[in-house]
Amino acid sequence: MSLIKKTKLEKNHYELKFSIDKETFEKALNAAYRKNVAKMNIPGFRKGKAPRAIVEKMYGKGVFYEDAINECLGEAYEAALKESKLDVVGRPEFDIESMEGEEPVLKASVYVKPDVAIEGYLGIEVTKTVKEVTDADVDAEIERVRERGARTIEVTDRAAIDGDTVTIDYEGSVDGIPFDGGKAEGHDLKLGSGQFIPGFEEQIVGKSIDEEFDVNVTFPEEYHAKELAGKAAVFKVKLHAIKATELAELDDEFAKDVSEFDTLEAYKADIRAKQAERNEKQADAEVEDKLIDALVEKMEADIPEVMFEAETENSLRDMDNNLRMQGLDLSTYCKYTGMTLDTIREQMRPRAEKQVKVRLVLEKIAKLEKLTALKKDIEAEYKRIAEAYNVPVDEVKKMIDAKDLGEDLKVKAAIDLVKEKAVITVA
Repeated sequence: MSLIKKTKLEKNHYELKFSIDKETFEKALNAAYRKNVAKMNIPGFRKGKAPRAIVEKMYGKGVFYEDAINECLGEAYEAALKESKLDVVGRPEFDIESMEGEEPVLKASVYVKPDVAIEGYLGIEVTKTVKEVTDADVDAEIERVRERGARTIEVTDRAAIDGDTVTIDYEGSVDGIPFDGGKAEGHDLKLGSGQFIPGFEEQIVGKSIDEEFDVNVTFPEEYHAKELAGKAAVFKVKLHAIKATELAELDDEFAKDVSEFDTLEAYKADIRAKQAERNEKQADAEVEDKLIDALVEKMEADIPEVMFEAETENSLRDMDNNLRMQGLDLSTYCKYTGMTLDTIREQMRPRAEKQVKVRLVLEKIAKLEKLTALKKDIEAEYKRIAEAYNVPVDEVKKMIDAKDLGEDLKVKAAIDLVKEKAVITVA
């Protein structure tokens, strides 16, 4: 198996002409014969016992060619690709040029990574904006903690107020005629949650246990049930129970219960410090995004369409894998959302394009700056991945090739260099 000719068709597009040697192809033909002979009826021979020469004479010399070529195509192509020294992207398209003689000649249409030009990637000017932590931010976090630890109590000595959870029966009608889905018994509804159509929950506020009353509302014009959209409706409602959420007192005892601190002030200070740290990290991430956008803007490259298509399909496979971990799949997801695979691809395409461009420009910077990944760095990264996913290091090494991991580390080193050399102004 060998490369016969490498031809550049256009930018980043090549044709590889290669052959499958006689010995390899003969072995593949014999394998194809053994695989298929049992399915063939040859007069004068028991099924599966006809010699290959007889089968070929009856069905034609090329009867086993397709299976034989498929058997050795992968190895032949990889050998030719290695000899060509091309950095191919996407899947090749194969064609048979000649089956004359005893060595088939094939062609592969391939695309390669484009040449990337980038200047001015060091010293990029960006503004870093760190959000200030306000008293309102601290108070909001404390309220979230209070709500998580809140307890629900039955209320019997007052009417319902906003924020209460009420248990109700209701039946709705339009022009005096009940409609599907408009009736329930023992339904729990948190007033102010916006769970029901506008105006419904507000009319329960002020009502007492065992009170029966009408709620008059109008369905929104864009309501999902078209037969109800824009229609006036009356709901007959009976209120059975009122439950209120009781929050812990905001004092030192609360701080002791929910944190390692003895005072409320110390707890607030810790919340403020942690939020400030999160804001700093978010600002750093935004700076990195700005730098990456600047790099993509500065780069010049004629990127093959197959690279964008391949990255989009990778994203689609990742989405499918994530859905399967939740007990779903893409087919079910499309059914529930009314989307199609093509629609999902369209939504994923812009992000896929950016990912391809970012990878290419960072690889180019790594090459220009002669960045390397040392063996100790690769081993450390293997260890980090193993710990993150709680799997043995040896298993990680089986899944991720050291060369690929090294390329990822060089890309990371490239963006780190760009950040290090950037001119960052803190607003």
